[in-house]
Amino acid sequence: MKKIVASGKTIADAVRKGLTELQTTEDRVTVTVMEAPTKGLFGLIGAKPARVELTMLPDPEPEQVERPADPIEKTEQFIIEVGQAMGLTLSVSKSVSRDGTTLSISGSGDLGLMIGRRGQTLDAMQYLANIVANRYSNSHLRIVLDAEDFRERRRKTLEDLSERLAGRVIRTKKEVVLEPMPAQERKIIHAQLQNHQKVKTYSKGDEPNRRVVITLRS
Repeated sequence: MKKIVASGKTIADAVRKGLTELQTTEDRVTVTVMEAPTKGLFGLIGAKPARVELTMLPDPEPEQVERPADPIEKTEQFIIEVGQAMGLTLSVSKSVSRDGTTLSISGSGDLGLMIGRRGQTLDAMQYLANIVANRYSNSHLRIVLDAEDFRERRRKTLEDLSERLAGRVIRTKKEVVLEPMPAQERKIIHAQLQNHQKVKTYSKGDEPNRRVVITLRS
């Protein structure tokens, strides 16, 4: 059974590198998080990349194609196991809406480790959770991962930031380019300012460095 260890700035980056090296797709591997990324002193000294182990799955036999496992239960189990690797004792609760299935993480220990700086670790875990869920599902599932209501707090932060930056654009008459953000966060900013009378927004760049630009309406 072939397996490799890959590293990257984030867990998602490490997984993508491993998939490229194995020349395979997400549904053909199991992923074990060996080490979460750390920032290091002053953002430089002692920084460590994320490390993951990818193990190729055996080719399924005809009678094994149908997977009776519950995809959400498998995803919850995966999250709990990752938490254990990080020294955390986690529990997961589920809620379903039109936007997908939200898995909310709670438990003992420093859940900030699971969230990471500005939610970067949580976003990487969400990426992996979607891989796990869709491996066991016959139809596409969208998993949203949350911890300590981070998503709601982050949404409010981004909405407030949008309004402040819109005011800056109006005062200075110069566009503002935000830092790279995942699609779900860019969507919050676009939605907050879509009906603004004086500014508009658009995105530029390629993933994972795509950014929101706030500029004056012409």
